[in-house]
Amino acid sequence: MTSNKRAVLVTGSNGFVGKHLVKYLASRGYTVVASSRTALASNDPKVTYAQVPDLITAFDWRPLLSQCDTVIHLAGIAHKSADEHTYDLVNVKATASIVKAARESDISQFVFISSIAAQSGPCSEVPLSEEALPKPTNAYGRSKLASEEALRAAGVPYTILRPVVMYGPGEKGNFELIHDIARLPIPLPFGALNAPRSVLSIDNFNSAVEFVLMDARALGETIIVSDPASVGVAEMIVAYRVALGRRPNLFHVPEKWIKATLGLVGLTTTWQRLGMPLLAPPAKLLRMGWRPVHTYFSPADEETSVGLPVHMHRGSAPRSSVGRSRDGNLM
Repeated sequence: MTSNKRAVLVTGSNGFVGKHLVKYLASRGYTVVASSRTALASNDPKVTYAQVPDLITAFDWRPLLSQCDTVIHLAGIAHKSADEHTYDLVNVKATASIVKAARESDISQFVFISSIAAQSGPCSEVPLSEEALPKPTNAYGRSKLASEEALRAAGVPYTILRPVVMYGPGEKGNFELIHDIARLPIPLPFGALNAPRSVLSIDNFNSAVEFVLMDARALGETIIVSDPASVGVAEMIVAYRVALGRRPNLFHVPEKWIKATLGLVGLTTTWQRLGMPLLAPPAKLLRMGWRPVHTYFSPADEETSVGLPVHMHRGSAPRSSVGRSRDGNLM
Protein backbone atom coordinates (compact mmCIF):
# COMPACT_ATOMS: atom_id res chain seq x y z
CA MET A 1 0.00 0.00 0.00
CA THR A 2 1.00 3.60 -0.53
CA SER A 3 -0.27 6.96 0.65
CA ASN A 4 -2.07 7.50 -2.69
CA LYS A 5 -5.83 7.89 -2.38
CA ARG A 6 -7.70 4.87 -3.68
CA ALA A 7 -11.07 3.78 -4.99
CA VAL A 8 -13.04 2.08 -2.22
CA LEU A 9 -16.17 -0.07 -2.23
CA VAL A 10 -18.14 0.48 0.99
CA THR A 11 -20.90 -2.07 1.60
CA GLY A 12 -23.77 -1.26 3.95
CA SER A 13 -23.35 2.40 3.09
CA ASN A 14 -26.85 3.46 4.15
CA GLY A 15 -26.50 2.49 7.81
CA PHE A 16 -25.44 4.70 10.70
CA VAL A 17 -21.75 3.87 10.30
CA GLY A 18 -21.78 3.66 6.52
CA LYS A 19 -23.29 7.10 5.99
CA HIS A 20 -20.61 8.72 8.10
CA LEU A 21 -17.77 6.69 6.59
CA VAL A 22 -18.74 7.38 2.97
CA LYS A 23 -18.91 11.12 3.61
CA TYR A 24 -15.62 11.06 5.49
CA LEU A 25 -13.70 9.09 2.86
CA ALA A 26 -14.96 11.36 0.07
CA SER A 27 -13.91 14.43 2.07
CA ARG A 28 -10.44 12.89 2.40
CA GLY A 29 -10.07 12.47 -1.34
CA TYR A 30 -11.07 8.84 -1.84
CA THR A 31 -13.29 7.75 -4.71
CA VAL A 32 -16.16 5.79 -3.14
CA VAL A 33 -18.53 3.23 -4.59
CA ALA A 34 -21.24 2.98 -1.91
CA SER A 35 -23.48 -0.07 -2.07
CA SER A 36 -26.76 -0.54 -0.22
CA ARG A 37 -30.20 -2.05 -0.72
CA THR A 38 -31.64 1.46 -1.02
CA ALA A 39 -31.40 3.44 -4.24
CA LEU A 40 -29.62 6.70 -3.41
CA ALA A 41 -28.37 9.68 -5.38
CA SER A 42 -25.12 11.50 -4.69
CA ASN A 43 -24.31 15.19 -4.95
CA ASP A 44 -20.62 14.43 -4.43
CA PRO A 45 -18.67 13.63 -7.61
CA LYS A 46 -16.41 11.33 -5.59
CA VAL A 47 -19.32 9.11 -4.48
CA THR A 48 -21.25 6.69 -6.69
CA TYR A 49 -24.15 4.82 -5.10
CA ALA A 50 -24.96 1.30 -6.24
CA GLN A 51 -28.17 -0.51 -5.33
CA VAL A 52 -27.63 -4.18 -4.49
CA PRO A 53 -30.05 -6.93 -3.39
CA ASP A 54 -30.44 -8.36 0.08
CA LEU A 55 -27.27 -10.11 1.24
CA ILE A 56 -28.93 -13.54 1.17
CA THR A 57 -29.64 -13.09 -2.55
CA ALA A 58 -26.96 -14.24 -5.01
CA PHE A 59 -25.18 -11.25 -6.53
CA ASP A 60 -22.15 -10.81 -8.76
CA TRP A 61 -19.94 -8.25 -7.00
CA ARG A 62 -17.23 -8.27 -9.66
CA PRO A 63 -18.58 -5.40 -11.79
CA LEU A 64 -18.52 -3.12 -8.72
CA LEU A 65 -15.15 -4.45 -7.61
CA SER A 66 -13.69 -3.73 -11.05
CA GLN A 67 -14.09 -0.03 -10.20
CA CYS A 68 -12.19 -0.32 -6.91
CA ASP A 69 -8.98 -1.62 -5.39
CA THR A 70 -10.17 -1.70 -1.78
CA VAL A 71 -13.23 -3.07 0.02
CA ILE A 72 -14.63 -1.93 3.37
CA HIS A 73 -17.28 -4.47 4.30
CA LEU A 74 -19.86 -3.07 6.72
CA ALA A 75 -23.04 -4.79 5.53
CA GLY A 76 -24.67 -7.35 7.81
CA ILE A 77 -27.24 -7.72 10.56
CA ALA A 78 -26.74 -6.97 14.24
CA HIS A 79 -28.77 -6.68 17.42
CA LYS A 80 -31.92 -8.11 15.89
CA SER A 81 -34.00 -11.16 16.72
CA ALA A 82 -32.27 -13.59 14.41
CA ASP A 83 -31.30 -17.22 14.85
CA GLU A 84 -27.95 -18.85 14.13
CA HIS A 85 -29.06 -19.86 10.64
CA THR A 86 -29.98 -16.31 9.64
CA TYR A 87 -26.75 -14.89 11.01
CA ASP A 88 -24.86 -17.59 9.15
CA LEU A 89 -26.58 -16.70 5.86
CA VAL A 90 -26.25 -12.92 6.15
CA ASN A 91 -23.05 -12.39 8.10
CA VAL A 92 -20.97 -15.43 7.17
CA LYS A 93 -21.96 -16.82 3.78
CA ALA A 94 -22.62 -13.40 2.24
CA THR A 95 -19.24 -12.16 3.48
CA ALA A 96 -17.57 -15.24 2.04
CA SER A 97 -19.22 -14.50 -1.32
CA ILE A 98 -17.87 -10.93 -1.38
CA VAL A 99 -14.42 -12.14 -0.29
CA LYS A 100 -14.38 -14.70 -3.12
CA ALA A 101 -15.25 -12.00 -5.65
CA ALA A 102 -12.56 -9.75 -4.13
CA ARG A 103 -9.96 -12.47 -4.56
CA GLU A 104 -10.96 -12.98 -8.20
CA SER A 105 -10.78 -9.19 -8.73
CA ASP A 106 -7.27 -8.83 -7.25
CA ILE A 107 -8.42 -6.42 -4.55
CA SER A 108 -5.41 -4.92 -2.75
CA GLN A 109 -7.03 -4.77 0.70
CA PHE A 110 -10.24 -6.12 2.21
CA VAL A 111 -11.13 -4.28 5.42
CA PHE A 112 -13.68 -6.28 7.35
CA ILE A 113 -15.62 -4.42 10.02
CA SER A 114 -16.16 -7.13 12.59
CA SER A 115 -17.18 -6.40 16.18
CA ILE A 116 -15.87 -6.66 19.72
CA ALA A 117 -18.70 -9.21 20.05
CA ALA A 118 -16.49 -11.60 18.06
CA GLN A 119 -14.12 -11.55 21.03
CA SER A 120 -16.29 -11.25 24.11
CA GLY A 121 -19.75 -11.15 25.58
CA PRO A 122 -21.34 -7.86 26.73
CA CYS A 123 -19.10 -7.58 29.80
CA SER A 124 -15.69 -8.71 30.95
CA GLU A 125 -13.87 -8.65 34.27
CA VAL A 126 -10.51 -8.28 32.51
CA PRO A 127 -9.46 -5.85 29.75
CA LEU A 128 -9.68 -7.34 26.27
CA SER A 129 -6.83 -7.56 23.80
CA GLU A 130 -6.36 -8.97 20.32
CA GLU A 131 -4.06 -11.68 21.69
CA ALA A 132 -6.76 -13.16 23.95
CA LEU A 133 -8.71 -16.21 22.82
CA PRO A 134 -12.04 -15.05 21.32
CA LYS A 135 -15.08 -16.10 23.36
CA PRO A 136 -18.24 -14.75 21.72
CA THR A 137 -21.40 -15.45 23.70
CA ASN A 138 -24.20 -14.88 21.19
CA ALA A 139 -25.11 -15.74 17.61
CA TYR A 140 -24.10 -12.33 16.33
CA GLY A 141 -20.61 -12.56 17.82
CA ARG A 142 -20.15 -16.13 16.62
CA SER A 143 -21.12 -15.10 13.08
CA LYS A 144 -18.62 -12.25 13.12
CA LEU A 145 -15.85 -14.56 14.35
CA ALA A 146 -16.71 -17.13 11.67
CA SER A 147 -16.53 -14.38 9.03
CA GLU A 148 -13.11 -13.34 10.32
CA GLU A 149 -11.86 -16.90 10.07
CA ALA A 150 -13.19 -17.28 6.52
CA LEU A 151 -11.46 -14.06 5.46
CA ARG A 152 -8.12 -15.12 6.96
CA ALA A 153 -8.28 -18.39 5.02
CA ALA A 154 -9.28 -16.81 1.69
CA GLY A 155 -5.92 -15.56 0.49
CA VAL A 156 -7.03 -11.93 0.19
CA PRO A 157 -4.92 -9.11 1.69
CA TYR A 158 -7.04 -8.18 4.69
CA THR A 159 -7.40 -6.07 7.80
CA ILE A 160 -9.97 -6.95 10.47
CA LEU A 161 -11.28 -4.21 12.74
CA ARG A 162 -13.16 -5.04 15.94
CA PRO A 163 -14.91 -1.81 16.96
CA VAL A 164 -16.74 -1.48 20.25
CA VAL A 165 -20.20 0.12 20.36
CA MET A 166 -20.25 3.41 18.44
CA TYR A 167 -21.87 6.77 19.08
CA GLY A 168 -22.41 9.94 17.09
CA PRO A 169 -25.14 11.74 15.15
CA GLY A 170 -27.75 9.17 14.17
CA GLU A 171 -26.54 6.65 16.76
CA LYS A 172 -28.62 3.53 17.40
CA GLY A 173 -29.20 0.93 20.09
CA ASN A 174 -28.19 1.59 23.69
CA PHE A 175 -26.64 4.96 22.87
CA GLU A 176 -29.86 6.16 21.30
CA LEU A 177 -31.71 4.99 24.42
CA ILE A 178 -29.27 6.70 26.79
CA HIS A 179 -29.42 9.88 24.74
CA ASP A 180 -33.23 9.87 24.81
CA ILE A 181 -33.23 9.29 28.58
CA ALA A 182 -30.76 12.16 29.05
CA ARG A 183 -33.15 14.49 27.24
CA LEU A 184 -35.88 13.91 29.84
CA PRO A 185 -36.32 17.06 32.00
CA ILE A 186 -36.38 15.07 35.26
CA PRO A 187 -33.85 13.81 37.84
CA LEU A 188 -32.56 10.35 36.94
CA PRO A 189 -31.61 7.52 39.34
CA PHE A 190 -28.46 6.40 37.52
CA GLY A 191 -25.72 8.19 39.44
CA ALA A 192 -24.23 4.88 40.62
CA LEU A 193 -23.74 3.41 37.14
CA ASN A 194 -20.03 4.02 36.77
CA ALA A 195 -18.74 0.66 35.52
CA PRO A 196 -16.08 1.53 32.90
CA ARG A 197 -17.09 0.76 29.32
CA SER A 198 -15.08 1.17 26.15
CA VAL A 199 -16.97 3.15 23.51
CA LEU A 200 -16.09 4.57 20.11
CA SER A 201 -16.96 7.89 18.51
CA ILE A 202 -17.85 7.75 14.83
CA ASP A 203 -15.08 10.30 14.21
CA ASN A 204 -12.49 8.00 15.77
CA PHE A 205 -13.85 5.05 13.80
CA ASN A 206 -13.52 6.95 10.53
CA SER A 207 -9.97 8.03 11.28
CA ALA A 208 -9.02 4.46 12.29
CA VAL A 209 -10.34 3.13 8.98
CA GLU A 210 -8.29 5.66 7.05
CA PHE A 211 -5.25 4.82 9.17
CA VAL A 212 -5.37 1.13 8.22
CA LEU A 213 -5.90 2.07 4.57
CA MET A 214 -2.73 4.17 4.65
CA ASP A 215 -0.43 1.94 6.72
CA ALA A 216 0.86 -1.31 5.17
CA ARG A 217 1.51 -2.73 8.65
CA ALA A 218 -2.26 -3.16 9.02
CA LEU A 219 -2.32 -5.94 6.41
CA GLY A 220 -2.97 -9.34 8.01
CA GLU A 221 -3.84 -7.75 11.36
CA THR A 222 -6.86 -7.92 13.66
CA ILE A 223 -7.27 -4.66 15.56
CA ILE A 224 -9.57 -3.45 18.35
CA VAL A 225 -10.93 0.06 17.78
CA SER A 226 -12.19 2.21 20.67
CA ASP A 227 -11.78 5.63 22.23
CA PRO A 228 -8.69 5.75 24.46
CA ALA A 229 -10.86 6.69 27.47
CA SER A 230 -13.53 4.50 29.01
CA VAL A 231 -16.77 5.95 30.37
CA GLY A 232 -19.66 4.90 32.61
CA VAL A 233 -23.37 5.31 31.96
CA ALA A 234 -23.69 8.08 34.54
CA GLU A 235 -20.86 9.97 32.86
CA MET A 236 -22.53 9.54 29.45
CA ILE A 237 -25.77 11.04 30.72
CA VAL A 238 -23.83 13.93 32.27
CA ALA A 239 -22.09 14.63 28.95
CA TYR A 240 -25.34 14.51 26.97
CA ARG A 241 -27.09 16.82 29.44
CA VAL A 242 -24.21 19.29 29.52
CA ALA A 243 -24.35 19.35 25.71
CA LEU A 244 -28.00 20.35 26.07
CA GLY A 245 -27.08 23.14 28.49
CA ARG A 246 -28.56 21.34 31.50
CA ARG A 247 -27.34 20.31 34.93
CA PRO A 248 -26.56 16.57 35.26
CA ASN A 249 -29.30 16.12 37.89
CA LEU A 250 -28.52 12.48 38.73
CA PHE A 251 -29.10 10.79 42.05
CA HIS A 252 -27.95 7.43 43.37
CA VAL A 253 -30.02 4.27 43.54
CA PRO A 254 -28.07 1.16 44.60
CA GLU A 255 -26.82 -0.78 41.59
CA LYS A 256 -28.27 -4.00 42.97
CA TRP A 257 -31.77 -2.49 42.79
CA ILE A 258 -31.32 -1.54 39.14
CA LYS A 259 -29.86 -4.97 38.36
CA ALA A 260 -32.74 -6.74 40.10
CA THR A 261 -35.37 -4.61 38.36
CA LEU A 262 -33.91 -5.26 34.92
CA GLY A 263 -33.62 -8.95 35.74
CA LEU A 264 -37.28 -9.15 36.73
CA VAL A 265 -38.37 -7.83 33.33
CA GLY A 266 -36.01 -10.08 31.39
CA LEU A 267 -33.35 -7.48 30.65
CA THR A 268 -30.30 -9.14 32.21
CA THR A 269 -28.25 -8.56 29.06
CA THR A 270 -29.14 -4.86 29.20
CA TRP A 271 -27.76 -4.75 32.73
CA GLN A 272 -24.55 -6.40 31.53
CA ARG A 273 -24.20 -3.75 28.83
CA LEU A 274 -24.91 -0.81 31.13
CA GLY A 275 -23.92 -1.79 34.64
CA MET A 276 -20.88 -4.04 34.19
CA PRO A 277 -17.39 -3.29 32.84
CA LEU A 278 -16.12 -3.92 29.33
CA LEU A 279 -12.66 -2.52 28.68
CA ALA A 280 -11.25 -2.99 25.18
CA PRO A 281 -8.45 -0.42 24.91
CA PRO A 282 -7.03 0.43 21.46
CA ALA A 283 -3.47 -0.24 22.64
CA LYS A 284 -2.36 -2.02 19.46
CA LEU A 285 -3.74 0.70 17.19
CA LEU A 286 -2.11 3.42 19.29
CA ARG A 287 1.24 1.60 19.21
CA MET A 288 1.00 1.57 15.41
CA GLY A 289 0.74 5.36 15.46
CA TRP A 290 -2.99 6.05 15.20
CA ARG A 291 -3.96 9.46 16.56
CA PRO A 292 -7.63 9.58 17.59
CA VAL A 293 -9.76 12.63 16.93
CA HIS A 294 -11.22 12.40 20.45
CA THR A 295 -9.44 11.01 23.50
CA TYR A 296 -12.57 10.80 25.63
CA PHE A 297 -16.34 10.50 25.32
CA SER A 298 -17.38 13.41 23.10
CA PRO A 299 -21.08 13.42 22.24
CA ALA A 300 -22.64 16.08 20.06
CA ASP A 301 -26.16 17.43 20.34
CA GLU A 302 -27.73 20.05 18.12
CA GLU A 303 -24.34 21.15 16.78
CA THR A 304 -22.95 21.48 20.30
CA SER A 305 -20.24 19.09 21.40
CA VAL A 306 -18.61 18.60 24.76
CA GLY A 307 -16.10 16.21 26.18
CA LEU A 308 -15.36 14.97 29.64
CA PRO A 309 -11.87 15.42 31.11
CA VAL A 310 -9.89 12.24 31.54
CA HIS A 311 -8.10 10.51 34.40
CA MET A 312 -5.31 8.19 33.28
CA HIS A 313 -5.12 5.13 35.51
CA ARG A 314 -1.98 3.03 35.59
CA GLY A 315 -2.60 -0.37 34.07
CA SER A 316 -6.09 0.37 32.79
CA ALA A 317 -7.98 2.43 30.26
CA PRO A 318 -8.41 6.13 31.05
CA ARG A 319 -11.59 7.16 32.79
CA SER A 320 -13.54 10.33 32.37
CA SER A 321 -14.26 12.57 35.34
CA VAL A 322 -17.43 14.24 36.54
CA GLY A 323 -18.15 16.48 39.48
CA ARG A 324 -19.83 15.19 42.62
CA SER A 325 -21.64 16.90 45.45
CA ARG A 326 -20.90 16.13 49.07
CA ASP A 327 -23.58 13.44 49.18
CA GLY A 328 -22.00 11.66 46.20
CA ASN A 329 -24.68 12.64 43.70
CA LEU A 330 -23.61 13.91 40.29
CA MET A 331 -23.99 17.67 40.16
